[in-house]
Amino acid sequence: MHSTGTQAAYGLDNHGLINLKAAHWNLTTPALYEAAIRRGEAEIGHGGALVTNTGKHTGRAPKDKFFVDEPGSNKDINWGEVNRPISQARFDEILARVQAYLQNREIFVQDCYAGADPAFRLPIRVITESAWHNLFARNMFIQPKLDELPGFQPQFTIVNVASLMGRGKADDLASETFILVDMAKRLVLIGGTSYAGEIKKSVFTILNYLLPAQGVLPMHCSANIGQRGDVAIFFGLSGTGKTTLSADSTRTLIGDDEHGWSDNGVFNFEGGCYAKVIRLSREAEPEIFATTERFGTILENVVMDPVTRMLDLDDASLTENTRASYPLDFIPNMDLSGMGGHPDNVVMLTADAFGVLPPISQLSPEQAMYHFLSGYTARVAGTEKGLGNEPQATFSTCFGAPFMPRHPTVYAEMLRDRIAKHGAKCWLVNTGWSGGKAGVGQRMKIAYTRAMVAAALNGTLAQVGVRQDPNFGLLVPENCPDVPADVLDPRKTWSDKGAYDTTAHDLRGRFEKNFQQFEAHVPDNVKAAGIRAAA
Repeated sequence: MHSTGTQAAYGLDNHGLINLKAAHWNLTTPALYEAAIRRGEAEIGHGGALVTNTGKHTGRAPKDKFFVDEPGSNKDINWGEVNRPISQARFDEILARVQAYLQNREIFVQDCYAGADPAFRLPIRVITESAWHNLFARNMFIQPKLDELPGFQPQFTIVNVASLMGRGKADDLASETFILVDMAKRLVLIGGTSYAGEIKKSVFTILNYLLPAQGVLPMHCSANIGQRGDVAIFFGLSGTGKTTLSADSTRTLIGDDEHGWSDNGVFNFEGGCYAKVIRLSREAEPEIFATTERFGTILENVVMDPVTRMLDLDDASLTENTRASYPLDFIPNMDLSGMGGHPDNVVMLTADAFGVLPPISQLSPEQAMYHFLSGYTARVAGTEKGLGNEPQATFSTCFGAPFMPRHPTVYAEMLRDRIAKHGAKCWLVNTGWSGGKAGVGQRMKIAYTRAMVAAALNGTLAQVGVRQDPNFGLLVPENCPDVPADVLDPRKTWSDKGAYDTTAHDLRGRFEKNFQQFEAHVPDNVKAAGIRAAA
């Protein structure tokens, strides 16, 4: 075996990886580009981005994630459909197969940190069989200083063998894809999928398990900071505008997806961004758009002209979930410390495809806990396989259910307590439809949403009158600068008021049904703050 790059003393034999053809340690971006091109893994697009295709897996595979059922973590994991068990013996068998598979192969190693706050920083090692996955890890996590690399010792290791397939039921798996987490061994195995997001979300899952025990709330959110030093965090599922709204040219971005809230304030988990780029426009999102034409960015499943290498960000023929991975410093108004104070504003984003939620409303700490546990959005027919003609309601607790190993109320109680302790204002923002459900109404104009969020963050909305929404009990501002008054009242935007009433009643019932799973775990004031109180 030969090695290239800056190698750590804590070597690959500690992970059972021996008889390798070559090990490439901590290669730089240009070197990883060269390796990816040499190995036929990717192409270079116009402007310099590395363009790659992930094959049939163009998104996460949540049903293929398992935790080893071992004594050290068993009592703390919320076992169920999201967190499913696999035996230690079965994990060890698959690990041995991974180790055998990598013999006589090239591998790529990145030693990184997860967590910008040194007090809670987690040293991680990402080992991949492809160069572009290693560049993804280099983009997405925090790079150690060069003099830290020789003595680097990971506390968690992710081994990504995208081309190695599992044996499905024969391995006690759901399919040939596997994402296996062993808290005792501090090891994650990923196989049967080339979608790079599995690497990122595995690290997020690990932090979601470890940090609550250290008094830190892990959050699936973006964060930014204003000129007054005021911090805002944005919760939201994919497609709700979390990345777009936090990338505000008038504010400084802390991070776009994953953060912790400690006694010191907010800190980014990552060193990069992983943004959806389908139908991205230079006019609406100039900062993110610029990254798609830059050396160092990875573009996943973006369609490119084979001759001119020009990108077509509007082409969804491969997937709606096209992605760009790039380092944080590619965004011009970026706080590279990755740290900020305690949030002044907490924004929960939903894309209501039923078109009935108010575009912005203020939440009490108890309502915040209710909506945080609910984690509502609605997907639109045509954007995902298996959806019919009607919008499909999605409730993903904590706005990130697939990544939450502990019981959701652990995270929700921490959020409620922090909002109350630090006096943060909490807002529910609907970036979805107005004037009717998807297919009838129109998507909320991003200019209106930006105006509402800006008014919330700068304190303007705290000075205006409010009305209580009769269907959802939410406090809705009666006016907002640069937003027509009728837009603030969703019922007024519907030509068929009866259809609005029916649809709103239906959605309220979906909230109630979903929240039944939490009622035994939350205090009465949280239940009283929920949807049913407004019925």
